[in-house]
Amino acid sequence: MGREIERKFLVAGDGWRGRGTSSRLRQGYLCASKERSVRVRLEGRAGTLTVKGPSRGAARDEYEYRIPARDAAELLERHCLQPLIDKTRTRLRWKGLVWEIDEFRGDNRGLIVAEVELPRADRAVELPPWAGAEVTGDPRYLNASLLRRPYRLWGRRRKGRTLSS
Repeated sequence: MGREIERKFLVAGDGWRGRGTSSRLRQGYLCASKERSVRVRLEGRAGTLTVKGPSRGAARDEYEYRIPARDAAELLERHCLQPLIDKTRTRLRWKGLVWEIDEFRGDNRGLIVAEVELPRADRAVELPPWAGAEVTGDPRYLNASLLRRPYRLWGRRRKGRTLSS
């Protein structure tokens, strides 16, 4: 069984910039519900299809498969829920772990999140100086949630009513 154990943090500061390697990702969802998501991702010339189960703390079932880049591009354009998630991902090592920093574009511009995958849920993590508040348990920060309610809309609802901009 595939399993993902991941902690997620807001990014505070620019100390991560210029380190690691960066690539642009476009991803979309064939299914995006609380119980499961089916994601298509295109990163350069690499396509993936990923099925994820519901989160239980920092862990959830995850099954990921490589697919041809052409298939990923067609699925993103023709079959995925819109708009797509568009972001630049920077991967860097910190204290023996690989961190992935996602800087979002489009409707989620302004949001920068750092994720670290762990071999087990009780693994201690020394946080880098640019790691801010932990948002692991907050479903708003799931990419599938950002599709339904983009970051640009977050500050507009107060006390059950929509504020005008």
